[in-house]
Amino acid sequence: MSTQQPYDQDPYQEVLVSPRYLAGSNGAGDVGFAPVAQWPHHYLDEGPCQLLVTSPDQRVRIGWFGDDFELWKITASKEAVSAPRWMATFNHVTPAEIVAGLITALAHDYAEADAYDGNGRFLASPSLYWADAVRPLTDAGWTRDGGAERGTVEIIAPDGQAGVLIDNRLSGWDDETVTLWAGPPGWGTRAEAVFTARTPSHLIAATAAAMTDPAPVIRERHQLDRKMENLVTLTPVGPTAPQVPRAPTPLDVRRTSVTQAVQRAARTPQTAADLRVMAARSRTATAAQNRSSNPSPALGARPPAAQRHSR
Repeated sequence: MSTQQPYDQDPYQEVLVSPRYLAGSNGAGDVGFAPVAQWPHHYLDEGPCQLLVTSPDQRVRIGWFGDDFELWKITASKEAVSAPRWMATFNHVTPAEIVAGLITALAHDYAEADAYDGNGRFLASPSLYWADAVRPLTDAGWTRDGGAERGTVEIIAPDGQAGVLIDNRLSGWDDETVTLWAGPPGWGTRAEAVFTARTPSHLIAATAAAMTDPAPVIRERHQLDRKMENLVTLTPVGPTAPQVPRAPTPLDVRRTSVTQAVQRAARTPQTAADLRVMAARSRTATAAQNRSSNPSPALGARPPAAQRHSR
């Protein structure tokens, strides 16, 4: 499935990775934070959380834990000082492009919420139907695994390398009930996004939709775990090969001849009248040039009007 060249050829070469849910993290959160670029940014010098981006009223918090296993923690609260209504956690392997799916929907909900209402769609109760949260997956052809444990639902991608596990056995509001995953089990290969029970279904669906997006993502070769090489398609990103000029075809030659003939015709008079007009213009121009360079002696010899005598 992989189309890459030998790994040790250029570990810093940029490549397009597909499917995106197996691309892993590039170690930066820029793509994920892009939808909330205008929100307040708090850079923390101490503690595991290195960057905290909050909504203007502090009800939505997005934390970036650059050196931790749980790389992203996203929460929403009814009030700035109240406990979170729900939490979403993304581990260090999860592509930031997938995190951006949730943050984009979250920012949209916040923009439409009434700042004085203390509520908003980003605080809505989840749907009673688990299928609403994962509809983008089933619409993309992901299928339910009949071997899932009793009380759980698992849906698997066609390639078997990604899925979602929904645990309906837990009832606590803070229980982790939905887990989106991708990649083989392992520290550097398994991406996970975990949502607590009160996470709005449409926000989980937005994250799932980002997973199924067919557009590849850009990575440097060394950012991809070696164990993933045979599971993805890599396309090198580089300058477009120069176009080699081709020899003109007989049709090209005929078209060029016709174009040149039309241009010559546009510059050549078509009738005898045209020729006469051009000749007259030429004579007029020549005479004017001669007068300007050689003034007529008669004009200088004519006596002034006061010295002329009438008969």
